[in-house]
Amino acid sequence: MQPLASYIDHTLLTPIASETQIRKLCEEAWVFQAKGICVVPSYVGYVASMMEYCPIPIEIVSMVGLPHGEHLPEVNRLEAQLALEQGASELDVVMNLARFKSMAYLSIAEELASIQALARQHQALLKVVIETRFLDSFELHTACEICTDVQADFVHIASDYGSSDAIVPIVRQLRGLLPSSMALKVSGPFTTRQQLSDTLLAGAHRIGTHLTETMLEQV
Repeated sequence: MQPLASYIDHTLLTPIASETQIRKLCEEAWVFQAKGICVVPSYVGYVASMMEYCPIPIEIVSMVGLPHGEHLPEVNRLEAQLALEQGASELDVVMNLARFKSMAYLSIAEELASIQALARQHQALLKVVIETRFLDSFELHTACEICTDVQADFVHIASDYGSSDAIVPIVRQLRGLLPSSMALKVSGPFTTRQQLSDTLLAGAHRIGTHLTETMLEQV
């Protein structure tokens, strides 16, 4: 396995994050050699300017549609487009939960396909965020089918599970629902290095966390 840091999107999504905190996030990602830096769209341009001085390649990951994807499709598309123009190399797009619960599957697929087309124009990756805690087994299967149909590069599960014992089963379930070519990102309240390792071994390819330093320093 590669160094753990190479699987991590070092993340700061709090609505009160200051520019100073984002700068610190970037500097930490350089030191740890994280895979990516994940921020809200309004900070993508700032992170891109910081990356001009970074000696190693680090992905700039922009969230789109926080917190639950409830914006109009046109708004999400514009948010994605602006993030790409400002330097994002990956888009973590939140699937519209309310429309999904209303079974507006075609509308959701059309929106995601449109954003995927934008991403490909910029040689960027699309990660579709699925909030698994709100979905039953049938809905989870349907969400995975939509992601497969729009040829997403990743499914990104946002989880409130507090231990690797709870996270690992859902990761394994998703790996069984997704094609082997589609990667899987997991974000959650990871607190230990062992949780990261267990999640990766279960089939995840990327981890989203703000506790990178805490976990990497554990023996």
